Amino acid sequence: MTRVAAIDIGSNSTRLLVADVDGERLSEVERLLRITRLGDRVDERGELADDAMERVERAVAGYAERASALEAVRPLAVATSAVRDAANGREFLERLESRTGVRPRMLAGEDEARMTLRGVSSARPGPEPVVVCDIGGGSTELIAGNGDEVTFEISLDMGCVRMSERHLVSDPPRPQEIDALRSQVRSMLPAGIPRGTPIGVAGTITTLATIDLGLDEEVPELVDGHGLTAETVERELARLAGMPLAERRTVRGLMPERAPTIVAGAAILAEALLHLGAETIVVSERDILHGAALTAAELA
Repeated sequence: MTRVAAIDIGSNSTRLLVADVDGERLSEVERLLRITRLGDRVDERGELADDAMERVERAVAGYAERASALEAVRPLAVATSAVRDAANGREFLERLESRTGVRPRMLAGEDEARMTLRGVSSARPGPEPVVVCDIGGGSTELIAGNGDEVTFEISLDMGCVRMSERHLVSDPPRPQEIDALRSQVRSMLPAGIPRGTPIGVAGTITTLATIDLGLDEEVPELVDGHGLTAETVERELARLAGMPLAERRTVRGLMPERAPTIVAGAAILAEALLHLGAETIVVSERDILHGAALTAAELA
């Protein structure tokens, strides 16, 4: 058994997982999250902002110290949409390594898909086909397959941060803004996605499950495996979109830092469920972070 650390540098959050890994079996030791919003204005400016990079650097440095204290091997850090899209993405990764000692890996879309599916499948062994919906800050991935065999994958530039910045300019957002956002999402969703059990991962979906369960904060043991219905997603989208940001920040189960982007995230999920013809999506607490931990164990 190997104790590993994995860091996911996303467009909206930076996360740490320390876990004990034995083959494909993974036991969590500690999981931490900070909303760092690395993808702020990347869609508009084409590059990462200095303050956003500094937020991530502080988070990664703290995570490296925590991983060391827990006696994990050197963390494997993975970077996704915001870094891929930014003109200064590679420069940022070099700067991050020099300042924190953590060597990050920028994932191509297909590698991100494979790592995400592997993480999801670590809790769902067997041949059952799944379709994973991963709504991030900068992009949304749709991944079909079973185990670590990907049969279909696509990365779409329609994450909750990106779509908030493109469409939701009023507070609260006007119905026309929501309609325009949903229309763009519909136009981007692809045909030909294989059938499988819909699985939802990442912060938008786990947050909606937390709200649906009536929890004060996310409890992974309760959220994991929760069936989130399309009807619930539509209801919460309408409710949250009708609130000004200040009120949204006080909603039970919603981290205040997620309040600016939850409406766009819920709209993306609502359209994805319609497109898949799914009445329910099963929420998974395991995702790319867990796939990265399994990869880290192979590299240790």
